[in-house]
Amino acid sequence: QVQLVESGGGLVQAGGSLRLSCAASGRTFSTYAMGWFRQAPGKEREFVAVMTWLGSSTSYTDSVKGRFTISKDNTKNTLYLQMNSLKPEDTALYYCAARAKGATDFGSWGQGTQVTVSS
Repeated sequence: QVQLVESGGGLVQAGGSLRLSCAASGRTFSTYAMGWFRQAPGKEREFVAVMTWLGSSTSYTDSVKGRFTISKDNTKNTLYLQMNSLKPEDTALYYCAARAKGATDFGSWGQGTQVTVSS
Protein backbone atom coordinates (compact mmCIF):
# COMPACT_ATOMS: atom_id res chain seq x y z
CA GLN A 1 0.00 0.00 0.00
CA VAL A 2 0.97 3.57 -0.66
CA GLN A 3 -0.02 6.36 1.70
CA LEU A 4 -0.91 9.67 0.07
CA VAL A 5 -1.29 13.11 1.62
CA GLU A 6 -2.52 16.06 -0.44
CA SER A 7 -1.94 19.73 0.28
CA GLY A 8 -2.12 23.09 -1.44
CA GLY A 9 -5.84 23.59 -1.82
CA GLY A 10 -7.55 26.85 -0.96
CA LEU A 11 -9.78 29.69 -2.07
CA VAL A 12 -8.80 31.58 -5.21
CA GLN A 13 -10.49 33.99 -7.58
CA ALA A 14 -11.34 32.99 -11.12
CA GLY A 15 -8.28 33.31 -13.33
CA GLY A 16 -5.95 32.57 -10.46
CA SER A 17 -3.56 29.69 -9.85
CA LEU A 18 -2.93 27.00 -7.27
CA ARG A 19 -0.43 24.17 -7.00
CA LEU A 20 -1.49 20.96 -5.35
CA SER A 21 1.02 18.54 -3.88
CA CYS A 22 0.70 14.86 -3.04
CA ALA A 23 3.33 13.29 -0.81
CA ALA A 24 3.61 9.52 -1.18
CA SER A 25 5.07 7.08 1.33
CA GLY A 26 5.14 3.35 1.81
CA ARG A 27 5.45 0.97 -1.15
CA THR A 28 6.15 3.69 -3.71
CA PHE A 29 8.47 1.34 -5.63
CA SER A 30 5.40 -0.64 -6.65
CA THR A 31 3.68 2.38 -8.19
CA TYR A 32 2.94 2.37 -11.92
CA ALA A 33 1.09 5.67 -12.17
CA MET A 34 -0.28 8.48 -10.05
CA GLY A 35 -3.11 10.78 -10.81
CA TRP A 36 -5.47 13.51 -9.72
CA PHE A 37 -9.23 13.18 -9.47
CA ARG A 38 -11.87 15.62 -8.26
CA GLN A 39 -15.39 15.55 -6.92
CA ALA A 40 -17.69 18.54 -6.93
CA PRO A 41 -20.73 18.73 -4.63
CA GLY A 42 -23.53 16.57 -5.94
CA LYS A 43 -21.40 15.10 -8.70
CA GLU A 44 -19.48 11.90 -9.21
CA ARG A 45 -15.72 11.80 -8.84
CA GLU A 46 -14.00 12.46 -12.15
CA PHE A 47 -10.55 11.94 -13.62
CA VAL A 48 -8.37 15.06 -13.98
CA ALA A 49 -4.83 13.99 -14.91
CA VAL A 50 -2.46 11.04 -14.68
CA MET A 51 1.27 10.49 -14.99
CA THR A 52 3.36 7.34 -15.09
CA TRP A 53 5.60 7.19 -12.06
CA LEU A 54 8.88 6.06 -13.64
CA GLY A 55 8.32 7.62 -17.05
CA SER A 56 6.73 10.92 -18.01
CA SER A 57 3.67 9.92 -19.96
CA THR A 58 0.71 12.13 -19.11
CA SER A 59 -2.99 12.35 -19.86
CA TYR A 60 -5.59 15.00 -19.04
CA THR A 61 -9.32 15.33 -19.15
CA ASP A 62 -10.36 17.71 -21.92
CA SER A 63 -11.70 20.41 -19.61
CA VAL A 64 -8.27 21.09 -18.04
CA LYS A 65 -5.98 20.70 -21.06
CA GLY A 66 -3.83 23.78 -21.51
CA ARG A 67 -4.60 25.01 -17.98
CA PHE A 68 -3.42 22.23 -15.66
CA THR A 69 -0.02 20.54 -15.60
CA ILE A 70 0.78 17.34 -13.76
CA SER A 71 4.37 16.74 -12.71
CA LYS A 72 6.39 14.78 -10.20
CA ASP A 73 9.60 14.74 -8.22
CA ASN A 74 10.65 11.12 -7.77
CA THR A 75 13.40 12.11 -5.34
CA LYS A 76 10.75 13.54 -3.02
CA ASN A 77 8.06 10.97 -3.88
CA THR A 78 5.76 13.89 -4.59
CA LEU A 79 3.18 14.49 -7.29
CA TYR A 80 2.05 17.97 -8.26
CA LEU A 81 -0.83 19.58 -10.09
CA GLN A 82 -0.25 23.13 -11.28
CA MET A 83 -3.62 24.72 -11.95
CA ASN A 84 -3.75 27.98 -13.91
CA SER A 85 -6.62 30.05 -15.28
CA LEU A 86 -8.92 28.52 -12.71
CA LYS A 87 -12.65 28.63 -13.29
CA PRO A 88 -15.54 28.37 -10.82
CA GLU A 89 -16.38 24.98 -12.35
CA ASP A 90 -12.99 23.71 -11.13
CA THR A 91 -14.30 23.96 -7.56
CA ALA A 92 -14.09 20.49 -6.04
CA LEU A 93 -12.38 18.23 -3.56
CA TYR A 94 -9.19 17.10 -5.28
CA TYR A 95 -7.82 13.63 -4.59
CA CYS A 96 -4.45 12.10 -5.33
CA ALA A 97 -4.40 8.40 -6.22
CA ALA A 98 -1.85 5.72 -7.00
CA ARG A 99 -2.08 2.69 -9.26
CA ALA A 100 0.19 -0.21 -8.50
CA LYS A 101 2.10 -2.18 -11.12
CA GLY A 102 -0.13 -4.89 -12.53
CA ALA A 103 -3.27 -3.29 -11.13
CA THR A 104 -6.20 -2.24 -13.29
CA ASP A 105 -7.38 0.61 -11.12
CA PHE A 106 -6.19 3.17 -8.58
CA GLY A 107 -6.07 1.39 -5.23
CA SER A 108 -4.54 4.03 -2.96
CA TRP A 109 -6.21 7.37 -2.28
CA GLY A 110 -5.48 10.46 -0.24
CA GLN A 111 -7.96 12.29 1.93
CA GLY A 112 -8.42 15.14 -0.53
CA THR A 113 -7.76 18.86 -0.56
CA GLN A 114 -10.47 21.45 -1.23
CA VAL A 115 -10.18 23.87 -4.12
CA THR A 116 -12.71 26.69 -4.27
CA VAL A 117 -12.74 29.15 -7.16
CA SER A 118 -14.84 32.26 -6.71
CA SER A 119 -16.31 34.19 -9.63
